[in-house]
Amino acid sequence: MNLRGFILATSAAVGIIFLGGSWLAIGQAFDSAFSTHARSQANEAARLSFAAMYVVMSQGWSRAQAEEFLAGVHGDGRNGLRVAIFRGPAVEARYGNIAQPAPGQLVRRALEYGESTDKLEEGEFRSVHALKAESRCLACHDNVRSGDVLGAIEVTQPYAKVLQDVRFGFYTTAVPSLLFGLLLAGAAVWWVSRRIAGSVSEVERSLESINKVADLRHLVPRARPDSFTEIERMHDAIAGLAARLRTIAVDKDILLFEIGLLEKFVITSEVIRDWRAYVGKLLQEINAIVDARVLFSVFQIDDELFDIEIFWHALPDEAIRQHIEQTVHETLRADTRFSEPATLNIHHHYPDAADNAPTIDSRDLTLRVKSFFVDRPKIGSIVGIGVHSGAMLEQTHNLVIDSILSTLLNVVGSIKAIHKYTRDLEYYATRDPLTDLYNQRVFWELLGYEVDRCRRHDSAATLLVIDLDNFKLINDHYGHATGDHYLQQFATAIRDALRSGDVLARYGGDEFVVILPETQLEQGYTLARRVLETTRQLTVDAPNGDAIRATVSIGLAVFPDHATSAKDLFLFADNMMYRAKNEGKERVVLPTTEDVMAVFRDVSEMSMAVLAAVNERRVIPFFQPIMAVQSGAIAAVEVLSRLEVGGQLMRADQFIEIAEKIGVIHRLDAIVIEAALEKVRQSDYSGYIFFNLSPRALVLAEFARTLRTVVRNSGIAPERIVFEITERDTVKNLSLLERFIVDLRSEGFRLAIDDFGSGFSSFHYLRRFPFDFLKIEGDFIANMIHSERDRIFVQSITELARALKIEVVAEFVESAEVLALLKDFGIDYAQGYHVGRPDREILGQRMQPEAAG
Repeated sequence: MNLRGFILATSAAVGIIFLGGSWLAIGQAFDSAFSTHARSQANEAARLSFAAMYVVMSQGWSRAQAEEFLAGVHGDGRNGLRVAIFRGPAVEARYGNIAQPAPGQLVRRALEYGESTDKLEEGEFRSVHALKAESRCLACHDNVRSGDVLGAIEVTQPYAKVLQDVRFGFYTTAVPSLLFGLLLAGAAVWWVSRRIAGSVSEVERSLESINKVADLRHLVPRARPDSFTEIERMHDAIAGLAARLRTIAVDKDILLFEIGLLEKFVITSEVIRDWRAYVGKLLQEINAIVDARVLFSVFQIDDELFDIEIFWHALPDEAIRQHIEQTVHETLRADTRFSEPATLNIHHHYPDAADNAPTIDSRDLTLRVKSFFVDRPKIGSIVGIGVHSGAMLEQTHNLVIDSILSTLLNVVGSIKAIHKYTRDLEYYATRDPLTDLYNQRVFWELLGYEVDRCRRHDSAATLLVIDLDNFKLINDHYGHATGDHYLQQFATAIRDALRSGDVLARYGGDEFVVILPETQLEQGYTLARRVLETTRQLTVDAPNGDAIRATVSIGLAVFPDHATSAKDLFLFADNMMYRAKNEGKERVVLPTTEDVMAVFRDVSEMSMAVLAAVNERRVIPFFQPIMAVQSGAIAAVEVLSRLEVGGQLMRADQFIEIAEKIGVIHRLDAIVIEAALEKVRQSDYSGYIFFNLSPRALVLAEFARTLRTVVRNSGIAPERIVFEITERDTVKNLSLLERFIVDLRSEGFRLAIDDFGSGFSSFHYLRRFPFDFLKIEGDFIANMIHSERDRIFVQSITELARALKIEVVAEFVESAEVLALLKDFGIDYAQGYHVGRPDREILGQRMQPEAAG
C-alpha cells in the first residue's frame, strides 16, 4: 500500500468508525427514550381504563353494558394503541365468562402471580398490569379478599415502525452534512499525499540511478520547497548514508560472487565421496560471476607421490594444458618445503557438456597460487590452487577474490583429507593392518555368504585353515619386527599363488584362512599343495643376514560334504589343521569318512563336557591387570573365563562358541561373574572389574535381572563394575543391546566398547550409547612400533574419545616401547602381557611391568 492509499484508508476507517459509533449511540438513545415513553403511556392508559371501568361499575351495570364497555375499550387498534381487559378466575366464578382475547404469556403470569410486566416482541411493546382487589371492590366481589387478582389490563402499542420512522427522519437530515465532511477530508488527504509523493519520487529517482559504488556520489536528493520538515530530515539522512557507504562499500557483483560461493561450502558425505565432481561444479558456479578458466590442486599423498587435479571450465587446447602443467611443476620447485617429486599423477577434469575454450595466449593468463600444509602430509594435504581470470580486476576485487581462493583452498583440502581418512577407516575396518588381508570379522561374513550361495545354487566350496609351523621361534629368535616382516611376505606370496576369485584372510596371529569358491575336494587339495610348496620356497632375510624359512600345516574342509554351516565348516577344517600338526607338520590333511564321524563325535563330546562343566559350576575366573599408564598403578582387572574339563583348563576361545550353540552362555556368564565378585569381596582390591558379556546372553530378558541379583548379593558397588560390549558381535542385536544398556545404566553400572576399530560401525556405537571406556582394537596397538599408520589411528581414536570424555584402554601391550608410546599419547590404561598375564588370584594394587621380551 502506498502512502496516499494509507492516508485515504485511514481517513475512511476513522469516518466509518465515527459514523458507525454515532449510529449506534443515537439508535440506543432512541430505543431508550421510546421505551421509556411507551412504558409511561401504557401505564397511563391502564390507569385510565381501570378508573373508567370502576366508575361504570360503581353505578351498577348490566351484563350487556359490561360487554359493550369492554368492546369499546378493546377497540380495533387503528390509532396504534390497543387496550385489552381480562377477567380473572375469581371474577369469572362470580359473574361468569365473557368474550375476551386469548391471554398471552404475560397476561397468564399477571393473572396467576399478580405481577405487572412489559416486553418488546414482534415489533410491539406489550405492558400488562394486574388488577388487584381493593377494599372498595369487596362490596361487589364478595368472593375475594383485598389484594387478590381480579383481572389484568394489557396495553399494546407499535414500537419498531415508529422508531424506524424517527431514525429515518434524523439520518435524512444528517446526510448532507456527512457528505460535506467527506469531501473536506478527501481534499485534505489529496493535498498531504501529493506533497509526500513528490518528496518520495525524488528519493526514488536518486536511488534508481545507483548501479555501482561510484554512483553513490550522486545520491543527493533535492528537497522540495513545500516539503515537510520530516521529509527534509530524511533527505539529509540519505545523503549522509551515501557518504558513509562510499568509504566502506564493495561492488555487489563481487559480494554476490563470494556469498554464492560460500553457500556451496557445506561438506556432506556425498561431497566427500564425489569431491571431484563437487569441485568441478564449484568452478561452473564461479564462472557465473567471474571468467575463471581453470582451477588446479596439488595433493601430497606420500613423501614422493603427488596427485594433481586440474579442473577446466571448457575444453582447452594443448598449449594451455601444457602451460598449466608447467606452472604446477614450477610451483613445486619454487616452494622449499617440497623436494622434487618422483611421480606426478596428473588428472584433468572437464565438465560433462564441455565446449572448446576460446584460444588465448598464455601471456594473457593471470594465475593465482596459494599453498597450505597440514600436520600429517601422509594423510593428505592440498599444496596449491590456482584460478585464471581473463580480465584485470581492481584492487578491491583482488582482495575479495584472494579471500575466496583461500576459502576454496581450505575446503578442497578438507575434502581431500576427510575423503582419504574416511576411505582408510573404511578400508582398515575390514583389513588386517599388518598384512593388508581381510580380517577375521570380514572372513566370517564372506564365509557365511559363500555357504548361503552354495546352498542356493547347490554348489561346493572349500575352506583351508593354514597355520605356520613353529612361528614362535622366529619371533623369539629374531624379534617381533622380523616376525611381522615375514608375515607380510608370506601373505603376499600366498595371495599370488591363489586364483583371482579366492579369498585369503588373516584369522589371527600366524593363522590364515582361504575360501575357495566353486571348488571340490580335489581342486582344493591341489591349491593347498600349491600353498604348501609356495611356503617352502619363500625366503626372508633377517637383520643379521640369516635366511628365514618356514612351513605350514593345512587343514581342509568342503561344504556341504563335511559341514552344513559356516562355523561347523571352520571347526572341521581347524581340526584337520591340528591333525596335520600332530602327524608331523608341513603337510595337508584331507578328511576321510572316519574323520567326519570323529570330528562330529568330538564336537558332541565337547558340547557335553561344556554343559557338564556349567552344570557343575566348574567355571573359574582369571584376572588380568589393567594399569593406569601415567601412575603405574593397577586400576582395574579384566575377568576372563576358564572351564575345567578333564583336569585341564580350557580358554574362552575354545568353548565360548560351543556354549553359545548349546544355549548355556548366559548361565556361564552369570557363574563367572558371581565367582569373580566373591573373590574380589574376599580381597582388598578396590578398583574397576571388567567383564565380557556374550551377545547371546543379551537376547534373554531376565539376564539383566540375574546380573542385578548377583551383584547385590556380592555387596560390590555397581559403579566398580564395567561390562564390555564387543561391537562386532552385537550389530544385529542393536535394539536389544539398547534396552540392555538402559537397564544396566539405571543401576549405576559402567560400560566399555571392546575391540574399537574392528568394524566401521564403531563410530555409530559411540554416538548412540553412553560408554565410559573405549578399548582400542589390539592389532592397532601391537603394530604401532613398526607402522606409522597404526600410530596415527591410535592417536585419532584417543583424541576422539577424549573429546567425548571417554577413558581409553589399550590392549595387546607387550613391550616397554609400546607402553612408552601410550604414555606420550595420553592414553589412560594399558592391558597386555607386558603389564601382567591372566591369573587365578587378583594382583596387588601396584606392580612393576614385566621386563620387555
